[in-house]
Amino acid sequence: MGECMSIQEKAQAAAAEALTWVGTPYHHQGRLKGRGVDCGMLICEVYYQVGLMPFIDPRPYPSDWHLHQDEQKYLEWVLKFADKVDEPQPGDVVLYHFGKCISHGGIVIQWPTIVHAYNGQGCIIADGIKGRLCKRLAGFYRMRGMD
Repeated sequence: MGECMSIQEKAQAAAAEALTWVGTPYHHQGRLKGRGVDCGMLICEVYYQVGLMPFIDPRPYPSDWHLHQDEQKYLEWVLKFADKVDEPQPGDVVLYHFGKCISHGGIVIQWPTIVHAYNGQGCIIADGIKGRLCKRLAGFYRMRGMD
């Protein structure tokens, strides 16, 4: 997408791109729309497609890494490209704490509506504060250049 897009246009483009992934099956380390994706690869691909981050590939990583360590690898990766914000806007990243660390993320459509890829459910539209996400919210992050 064009570099001449305004901050709001980029944010809206990220939210719109995330919605095009809905229905993609969950696949650990997957990154192919319609075929398979996990939460981390969804974030990588959406923000790459709208020009808010370079192409990066954090693979390989084990599916249960978050259960065995306290290290905040997911958060450290997000902080390379985004800054923490208090009020979520469309196109922001939302992070959740599962296991011993922050280990799940999604993209805000209009808070609390998010798009995320979840094992057993695939890439879905969800309420970011209900169900399994309830009480696990770790914060919101805005890609640099979006604010």
